[in-house]
Amino acid sequence: MALHETKDVRARDAVTDVFASALSGQILPKYRMPDDPAPSDVVYSLLHNELLLDGNAAQNLATFCTTWSDDGVHRLMNECLDKNMIDKDEYPQTAEIEARCVNILADLWNAPPGTSGTGCSTTGSSEAAMLGGLALKWRWRAGRRAEGKPADRPNLVCGPVQICWEKFARYFDVELRQVPLEPGATGLLPHQLAAHVDENTIGVVAILGVTYTCDYEPVAAICEALDRIQAEHGWDVPVHVDAASGGFVAPFLHPDVVWDFRLPRVASVNTSGHKYGLAPLGVGWIIWRTADLLPADLVFDVDYLGGDMPTFALNFSRPGGEVIAQYYLFLRLGRTGYQRVQQACADTAQYLAGQIADMGTFTLLYDGRGALPAVSYTLADPEGAGFSLYDLSDRLRMRGWQVPSYPLPADRQDTVIQRVLIRHGVTRDQIALLVTDLRLAVEHLSAHPQPVPAAEPRSAFHH
Repeated sequence: MALHETKDVRARDAVTDVFASALSGQILPKYRMPDDPAPSDVVYSLLHNELLLDGNAAQNLATFCTTWSDDGVHRLMNECLDKNMIDKDEYPQTAEIEARCVNILADLWNAPPGTSGTGCSTTGSSEAAMLGGLALKWRWRAGRRAEGKPADRPNLVCGPVQICWEKFARYFDVELRQVPLEPGATGLLPHQLAAHVDENTIGVVAILGVTYTCDYEPVAAICEALDRIQAEHGWDVPVHVDAASGGFVAPFLHPDVVWDFRLPRVASVNTSGHKYGLAPLGVGWIIWRTADLLPADLVFDVDYLGGDMPTFALNFSRPGGEVIAQYYLFLRLGRTGYQRVQQACADTAQYLAGQIADMGTFTLLYDGRGALPAVSYTLADPEGAGFSLYDLSDRLRMRGWQVPSYPLPADRQDTVIQRVLIRHGVTRDQIALLVTDLRLAVEHLSAHPQPVPAAEPRSAFHH
């Protein structure tokens, strides 16, 4: 008869069970690195549980950024963890793929025939915008010096831009002339330019997808207004299009909207690959109309990574996986695939707009038609509603929904709005559930009026 030795099962389980481990019984260090190592599966599980306190990305309707990616993206990102985008000598094929993406975007945005794409990837559209702004400033300064004129007071004219342009102006010593909103307007209007543009204007930023309301500024009409200003004063002011979101929407949903390099005055365009470009977080793009619009002295050559490489960026080392993923999406979806994805998002946004309009509680500012797949709205009767949109955001957050409330920019800062973004992965059923929760939240707040809010301004979800 075989003999069997007994084992201490309790001791074994105490070692292998994550929640019976020594580290699990402690408050995790917050100010000092621990002295000893810990098993990887234990550390992973504890951090995984802590991250459950974050919001659910699938219910985050505040962010423009990609929150869903397919398995192919996940596999490629994992395989590219060690690839440094800046090191083009060590990773020449990654550099080649970046160049292909630049060419594809230049073609998508109708760069002049016979020209190759001039641009680069960035960590996001904010860095891309700053690179575009630097090129504007350098070209303006060179022109002023060539004419023997002072070049110490550059200004940049724009409407309700994203905060990256405020950063650019402060960091690089440029006066930001942010044009106030007119009553009923949600963006820069062409006739406003004459009062703000002068000989020191390095450029005008036009927005294809205003952060606050999600509609497009009229880029072509802005260019026409600048044509008239040049005819009257001789000031040749270029346009940079901040297409952080719209650069991957307009070509597929609104091909007849002329906003890109078809307009000779448009010198450069930035976009976020990780927004409606559908790539994972960490990639943006900047493209110039022609190579001469990127001043040569902004480009640095480095040789200490193994080869002589040009670079134009605000940072240096950064991962290459997001660029690879962007190219993967170009290949996998193609133009037809991108059109289907964006159209599905637009259809869902328009469904939501219809539901919100039917409630009678809100006034739509943007109904999801003609620009980004999104909806923005305000209370129809802010004084008599008995609650604010901030209260509504808080109530929806109880159900996991992240819906931002915020004031419009000057001179419409007294108008508080909400915005819902529909991205790839946000389904019609999901939005139907949001509508149900929205109705219930309005019913509850209407039945339980909230106290008058404090005088200090409130805001939520800066995306």
